[in-house]
Amino acid sequence: MSKSGVAVSPECVTKFNELKLGKSIKYIIYKLSDDYKEIVVEESSTDPEWEIFQQKIVDAKSSYKGKEGKGPRYAVYDFQYELEGGEGTRNKIVFISWSPDEGTLVFPRMTYASSKEALKNSLNGIGAEIQANNEDEIEYSTILSSVSKGKR
Repeated sequence: MSKSGVAVSPECVTKFNELKLGKSIKYIIYKLSDDYKEIVVEESSTDPEWEIFQQKIVDAKSSYKGKEGKGPRYAVYDFQYELEGGEGTRNKIVFISWSPDEGTLVFPRMTYASSKEALKNSLNGIGAEIQANNEDEIEYSTILSSVSKGKR
């Protein structure tokens, strides 16, 4: 349970383990349930296209008390990249916390922020973490630079 009292659905961990061990799932997008009481799986996919994943995150919506705004989300992405000099391919499981600076309602944003650690601590095997608040921070090149830490 998180500081906010939000629980992590068992499906979140099950799906993550499928991504980690099965290598068929490319990404998982998590959200808070409509009543803001539980973190649930919104979607998982085998599609390796970063741009499609990125657009789903950017287009996410949240509502609270009849108002709608941009939606914070958590995501896990099995990020694959090539090392420079033909040294091989690497994979890192990246945890992304997306909370746009503009257009986000206050309650969802605060609840996501105070619930992140509960989800992250439930997912064993995360290789990198990204906190993104604008679209530039979830561009492929930005993630690649962070994940590879210059070892390309």
